[in-house]
Amino acid sequence: MANKKRGAINAGKPPSQRQLRVGEELRHALADLFRRGDFHDPELSALNLTVTEVRVSPDLSNATVFFSTLGGGQMEEAKVALRRASAFLRGQVARLVNLRHAPTLSFEIDTSFEYAHHIDNILHSPAVARDLSRVNGDDDHDEDEDEDDSWDEDEDDDASASDEDDAEDDETGNDEQDKGGRRGS
Repeated sequence: MANKKRGAINAGKPPSQRQLRVGEELRHALADLFRRGDFHDPELSALNLTVTEVRVSPDLSNATVFFSTLGGGQMEEAKVALRRASAFLRGQVARLVNLRHAPTLSFEIDTSFEYAHHIDNILHSPAVARDLSRVNGDDDHDEDEDEDDSWDEDEDDDASASDEDDAEDDETGNDEQDKGGRRGS
């Protein structure tokens, strides 16, 4: 009964530094094995595998290896081949990583890249862009109205001419009020 209680307590905790360190060591060792490709299984040696993450149990007896294939193809075939070679890979890992007991390896397909691609597609969809423009305060203007907001050169010339007249009035002092409170002409 103590084991059940202990497992329930560890279920909600993040991995310890030791688990993370051992997982990273296992990931490096497996990546090196896959890079070399020294396998008797021709199906496994023909695959280009990437080990993305290794999660280790708190007692370091089990490790889940998340992998991906180059280009994302042949994932199920790779999973079958890796499960078939798990005992061999465990022995190779035991030689490369200094642990008291080599963990039992289980292999899972890493779907985080597909999920990230899915989220990226959602964020770049026209509906999200429309909603973001409303949040930024651009909901009053449509794209067609932006063309009407352009300034007219004739209006700008008229405005600059009146600005020049005001500047001349300021220089000559005609725009100032008289002592009697009337504007000069």
